[in-house]
Amino acid sequence: MASLPTAVRARLNTIGLLEPLAHRDFALLATAAAISLLGDGFFSVALAWQVYEISNLPTALSVVGAAWTLPVVIFILLGGVLSDRYDRRWLMIGADVVRAAAIGLLGLLSISGVLELWHVIALIAFVGLGDAFFNPASTAIVPDLLPDEMLPQANALQGLVRPLAVRLVGPAIGGFAVAAFGPGIAFLVDGGSFLLSMAFLAAIAARPARVAARASIRRTFSEMGEGLDFVRRTPWLWATLVSAMFSLLLFIGPVQVLLPFLVKNRLGLEADALGLIFAVGGVGSVLAAIAIGQLGLPRLRITVMYVSWAVGVALLAGYGLMSSLWHALLVGFTAAALFEVGAIIWVTLLQQLVPRGLLGRVSSLDWLVSTGLVPVSFALTGPVSDAIGPGTTMIAGGLIGSVLMGALLFWPGVRDPERRPPAVADEAAGAGGVVPESS
Repeated sequence: MASLPTAVRARLNTIGLLEPLAHRDFALLATAAAISLLGDGFFSVALAWQVYEISNLPTALSVVGAAWTLPVVIFILLGGVLSDRYDRRWLMIGADVVRAAAIGLLGLLSISGVLELWHVIALIAFVGLGDAFFNPASTAIVPDLLPDEMLPQANALQGLVRPLAVRLVGPAIGGFAVAAFGPGIAFLVDGGSFLLSMAFLAAIAARPARVAARASIRRTFSEMGEGLDFVRRTPWLWATLVSAMFSLLLFIGPVQVLLPFLVKNRLGLEADALGLIFAVGGVGSVLAAIAIGQLGLPRLRITVMYVSWAVGVALLAGYGLMSSLWHALLVGFTAAALFEVGAIIWVTLLQQLVPRGLLGRVSSLDWLVSTGLVPVSFALTGPVSDAIGPGTTMIAGGLIGSVLMGALLFWPGVRDPERRPPAVADEAAGAGGVVPESS
């Protein structure tokens, strides 16, 4: 495994969180992620503000959210199969090409003043398509680049970079850019970030596929079944996915659609205020990631993960009660920190306990099951908000979503990983990491 020069490696090793950067290929991956996530921070503010400039109705952003997430649900399993079959690096590069083109065109249409809602819906679907192939590969590639014992630090480091870029620096600058120059410039920044990301990904050393590909439809469905069978037989996996699926149904649409609406219409603030809320949430996430990177994972990993997520979801109800900007900042900071704790634990569990040859498919199932009802959440948010009001919708989503998130914590077998030390994933799959055929 390629590494950085000895002097640089020794310096990085003095800070546990930075140790994975001593490995050249992971450093390239982390740099690519930081660049594209910084652009995504611009995009998160620009998209909401652009849609509400076209139509100041929650239903409009609901439709856009559904158009974005539906391709992920449809294609994510195929993305997982391909990430276990082919070079994950090239799959990520191809996904970046699609997303750069779609978001770049969105920016050009916005700047030219001809952007309509149907343009946004059509182009955002291609962004979702790129996500469906990028996300499983980006999770599955990390154990290929690092020793198993460095995975907690690597995930904590990514947990630091992600909110720092996509929730703190990106939205803070992006909010001012949108307020000053309009959403089009922010879209172009995000599109350009994908192009830079591709250059760093291309520099990562190629790694052979673990399983020889027999690219037939029947084989593809068989490989999907292998991942599904593994999840079905693993309580901590399926229970967490089911909990997340129903919890996200309740809260993700209200947060994504109604938070910008409430900031604009209840608080009477501009895009820079929305960017500030995201940014403060990023601070909470960063601090949580630093803590885990230095202290390591808690012993009761599953329990802490479930409690963090359940409490974080409950706090989102505070957006429905806010009457001042500082209320939103407090909710954003605390909820984001709790979500980050759970996310780092979850990704580390996947990478340590799922066989390497199955990791892409299990990661795609993670995305599919946990986000399978997200398009429905977006689709329902507008009508429900019209019926009972944006604030009430936000409060109900947070409180009921929290109950659903914690519902399966005590199901038999769910907490087994915290009763035993982490296993080496390839050992569970047999010699050489070759995954046996499912029966």
